[in-house]
Amino acid sequence: MTYEGVPGLVETKEGYGETTLIVDPARLREACFYLRDEEGFNFLSDVTAADYLGWPQTKEAVAGYKGSAAGRNINSPGSWGLARLPEPRPSRFCMNYHLLAVPAGTRVRVQAWVEDGDPVQSVVNVWPTADWHEREAFDMMGIPFEGHPNLRRILMDDDWEGHPLRKDYPIGGEPVRFSGDE
Repeated sequence: MTYEGVPGLVETKEGYGETTLIVDPARLREACFYLRDEEGFNFLSDVTAADYLGWPQTKEAVAGYKGSAAGRNINSPGSWGLARLPEPRPSRFCMNYHLLAVPAGTRVRVQAWVEDGDPVQSVVNVWPTADWHEREAFDMMGIPFEGHPNLRRILMDDDWEGHPLRKDYPIGGEPVRFSGDE
């Protein structure tokens, strides 16, 4: 299936049995409306954020492989322990939207790449289930969502400092807080 009509489409990637549509963050909401209304993606199954701080800062290669439902490809150079460079990332944060067209069973991932502090357009008015997913990304990663109806912490206390899933969040040194402590 081709997605040339998606507004703000930057790149389409095929790999590991999935289609990934990378869109301009400024046109994310418009792209999502198009995918829902024109392409039939009527189910948002998940919204996730990834932090690629420092990826890759060095030119050192890494070894490894990516498994699939069919198992691991022993003929892939990474599975022999040979070095391979990781792909460069366009920005620090990646927002991933996993969409499904029910009942056709077609799925697609939409990605928007943003830098620290750049807002991402909320898609709550496209798929209401994005509400809690976006609040979690805000709470855990500090990614602001433009146009979200109730953007506030969902997992951490309101007075919590920082965002625990960011790669620059300090490890250790946080006092344990028990219920009943004043």
